Amino acid sequence: MLSNLIGDRARAVGLPAVKRAAGVVTRLLPIPQPTLLVGPGASARLGQAVAGFGHRRVLIVTDEVIARLGLLAPLADALAAGGTPFSIFDRVAPDAPIPVVEQGIDFFAREDCDAVVAFGGGSVIDAAKVIALAAANGRQPRSLVGYFRGLHGPAPLYAVPTTAGTGSEVTVAAVISDPVNERKLVIADTRIVPKMAALDPLLMTGLPKPVTAATGMDALTHAVEAYLGYWNTAFSDRMALSAVSMIFENLPIAYNDGANVAAREKMALASTYAGLAFTRANVGNVHAIAHQLGAKYHTPHGLANAIMLPQVLRFSAPEVTGRLATLALRARAGNEGEPEAVLAERFLAAVDALAASVGIPKTLEALRERDIPALAEAACWEADTGYPVPRRMSQEDCEAMLRAVLPEEAPAQPAGPTRKAAKRRAAVKKRPSGKAAGRGGKAG
Repeated sequence: MLSNLIGDRARAVGLPAVKRAAGVVTRLLPIPQPTLLVGPGASARLGQAVAGFGHRRVLIVTDEVIARLGLLAPLADALAAGGTPFSIFDRVAPDAPIPVVEQGIDFFAREDCDAVVAFGGGSVIDAAKVIALAAANGRQPRSLVGYFRGLHGPAPLYAVPTTAGTGSEVTVAAVISDPVNERKLVIADTRIVPKMAALDPLLMTGLPKPVTAATGMDALTHAVEAYLGYWNTAFSDRMALSAVSMIFENLPIAYNDGANVAAREKMALASTYAGLAFTRANVGNVHAIAHQLGAKYHTPHGLANAIMLPQVLRFSAPEVTGRLATLALRARAGNEGEPEAVLAERFLAAVDALAASVGIPKTLEALRERDIPALAEAACWEADTGYPVPRRMSQEDCEAMLRAVLPEEAPAQPAGPTRKAAKRRAAVKKRPSGKAAGRGGKAG
């Protein structure tokens, strides 16, 4: 294919030099960091702070589940007590599809808002970033894809993450999805880092175990890829290593005892530290593959990262043995004085064990053999053109890693009543469910 030919030529001649130059820029580029409010009740304290800024009307961007569960109440009550009107847009769906983001932009204008509070997981925060940037520039999301595409900075933006994984509350990027073309699109701008973020562990105590596991492994992936890539800095290394230590210690606790506030708070901090690390140092091959799986199969990003991380680490290991050895020590998977090769292997084993302990599957049920060549081609292109990976993967390397997570072949569907019953179950699943409005203000 022509894209393969162009990609191979660019990789062989120009891209390594370009990426090295980009690494120099990332070390020098000023990246703002939000003021962090940490601890139980932090979301209410953020509401109090935002109310003090005198905004005309605040748009709270969230999803339907959060609104229905009443998790917005402390923030909303604080805004109301401070005399700040707000409206609620609670339609954000996983992967922040462009049509939904466009609805949010229209809602922002219709409600005459002048600030945005993101309240939710990574998709919600990314959607809020794009809404704030698009509204300030009078543009639609597609025209903002890429780097620094907006003339103006976003409307004032604040964030309350409700999962401990994405780190989006401190990053310069927003990932949205194009459902028509099955693609993930990135909007990057240092100005879309929220001005203030609340890490409130009380919002995370009720997370289901699978969400806790996937988001926690997502944060681990961010930290590990930031540490192993060649754009790393002293600052990103400190953040990444701290995150790795906290995740190995606290993810099993948060998974097994969801109400453990101390473990939830440390996981929230670890996610933020990992976000700070990869914002400066970027990510790598795990993300390049995971983005394709998310776009093709709507696999949750954290789960895709978690499944692919062991495969990519083993592939990369020959080039980063020393760094893997350091990670082993921070994960308490080895002892000082052991050979680097031994420690590196201990870290790989520790990642496998951590993933297994929190129920991460070894295979991706949605993955199909027929899709692997195209997925691998797209992943290699993303990695080659964007990420400072420690070891470049070829088309064949990537295909092999994807085949390693192929599910076992499903048995043939039996005929007769069983098949009819399956069709009836599918029909029930497709029936529309009711929609609950969010608390306070106006619901979108």
